[in-house]
Amino acid sequence: MSVLAPSGASPGTASRILSDWRAKFVLLALIWGLSFLFIKVGAQALTPLQLSLGRMLCGGLPLLAVLALRGGRVPRSPRLWWHLFVTALLLNTIPFTLFGYAAQLIPSALMGIVNASTPLFAVVFSMLLLSDERPDLNRILGLGVGFLGVLTVLGVWNSLGEVAVSDRDAQLGMLFVVGATACYGIGTPYLRRFVAGSPHGALELSTLQLLLGAAPLVLLAPALDGVPTGVTWQVVVSVVLLGSLGTGAAYILQYAIVRAAGATVATTVTYVVPLVAVVAGVVLMGESLAWNQPLGAVVIIVGAALCQGLLRVRPVRPTDGR
Repeated sequence: MSVLAPSGASPGTASRILSDWRAKFVLLALIWGLSFLFIKVGAQALTPLQLSLGRMLCGGLPLLAVLALRGGRVPRSPRLWWHLFVTALLLNTIPFTLFGYAAQLIPSALMGIVNASTPLFAVVFSMLLLSDERPDLNRILGLGVGFLGVLTVLGVWNSLGEVAVSDRDAQLGMLFVVGATACYGIGTPYLRRFVAGSPHGALELSTLQLLLGAAPLVLLAPALDGVPTGVTWQVVVSVVLLGSLGTGAAYILQYAIVRAAGATVATTVTYVVPLVAVVAGVVLMGESLAWNQPLGAVVIIVGAALCQGLLRVRPVRPTDGR
């Protein structure tokens, strides 16, 4: 009897479970949820630019190795290179750096909560940039509910009176995360409009995107911040996991889920990530949250679900009086 499989299970049961899109979905949620913890640990010794550079290199170089082993090559079109460079700035370089700044000011759990607003910004900029995306009742209502949740998480009522320095720092940290999610919101429709129609596969595009996004950081990080000091093994492990899993393997997992279950199902991982981030931050890092932050997360998730059509509100039709 196998030690790894229950009695009566076929030898291929474990591999079939791991190949199922549901297992990939759970794994992706865990990876992205734990990413905020890795960012928090990495920010203890690295500047935001250094952290972003390390994350992208640890994500892009393994993908490049896998691509080479498969006999593939990165795209050569200059036009595609330019669009992927802009995509990398919006989806990787800028938001990763903003998360590094946020990690210096707020808990990892709170970063995960605010990051839940990503679908809201994606809907806003998709309606502005894509001709086939049109506003409807549910999207407008979802945006209103979602951004009310963002204001709840931010605790905007605290700004009405005297605010302590620590509260100002927390609000600034949350605004850094909002800026990062806004970049995701712009980058997603840009990617769909200018890159998605490419004949190249996800591995080729993701590899080139990460390497192009890392290029400006290779110049900026050493010039502005010098060489990292006081780096512990915990920081090294966190950055390696953040890059190889949260930035490299996650791309492949997400693409596999989209192919197997569709884009709508793949986007719902965004609703699970805050839960993982909160549990990891509270249990592993000893973090604490104010009452309004988990409440705001629930409101954001409801708004995002309305925007994506997972929840629907039907308009009341007037009766004819009979």
